[in-house]
Amino acid sequence: MSLIELAPITLPRALQSLAATALHDLMAVDGRPPADFSQPAGEAALVPPQSVSWRVFKNPVALFTGGVAAVILELAEPRVRAGVWDFTSFRDDPVTRLRRTGLAAMITVYGARANAESMIAGVRRMHKRVKGKTDAGESYRADDPQLLNWVQATAAFGFLEAYHRYVHPLSQDARDRYYGEGTEAAALYGADDVPRTEAELKAFFLAREPRLQCSDVIFEFLKIMREAPVFPASLRPAQRLLVRAAVDLVPPAIRHKLGLDHAGLRVGEHALVKLAGRLADHVLLEASPAVQACRRMNLPADYLYRRNRA
Repeated sequence: MSLIELAPITLPRALQSLAATALHDLMAVDGRPPADFSQPAGEAALVPPQSVSWRVFKNPVALFTGGVAAVILELAEPRVRAGVWDFTSFRDDPVTRLRRTGLAAMITVYGARANAESMIAGVRRMHKRVKGKTDAGESYRADDPQLLNWVQATAAFGFLEAYHRYVHPLSQDARDRYYGEGTEAAALYGADDVPRTEAELKAFFLAREPRLQCSDVIFEFLKIMREAPVFPASLRPAQRLLVRAAVDLVPPAIRHKLGLDHAGLRVGEHALVKLAGRLADHVLLEASPAVQACRRMNLPADYLYRRNRA
């Protein structure tokens, strides 16, 4: 076990204010009041503060690249692709869709248990209305446990692999613990057989690889992610870089099957992404869900920044 002590970086007041505004926009989706992760005081989340998950999800570089990689893998499954593309607003309003998805991830990991369970129950009610047929005539429904297993597994993989690759390498024990931590939330979403270790995840991907297909939808999604105003205009080149970094996270055999061999990082770019990821992992934002959740649990704001890392 390698132990590394992290020193948090507190941004100047003006930058903290800008970051707080961005976080407010993320957590105030569809005109609702922003989510408050600091309440109710003392109520535990689905996973505890000492979990690997609480460390992974505090990093914005890991969240963005891991989230994009997860959607690439979701869209590779024809039934999931049809449900996502036919019933969501990715094409018409990608920024709002991304905010909804990001908020759901934050509530699942950092939200008080009652709030997380309520939010997930709402997602499940919505899933019951999503059903149809693929272009090939194959029936699907969004509450099918088999499809939910794929969605949950690809999301877990994307976020962890992004953190492991672009932020800080995690031990095998830590990676296995991370997958085990996500099983309760996955079950609440309706997934009944998600991988509990990295070895199980690799076997899961291998078994399902024959079903995965290249599709124009994947390339359309990547174009949207490169061009949508997710980042401020001045940071749009960084956004495109992180989209390429997300492609690199897709397992090589699947990346080849999807026709994405040349859509990943270019020579020298991996170091840039890793620098951004490591710097982001040290920046303490008072308004972030991670810090709010620490305060809810009566922990110091820098709890996730100073504890030793496995």
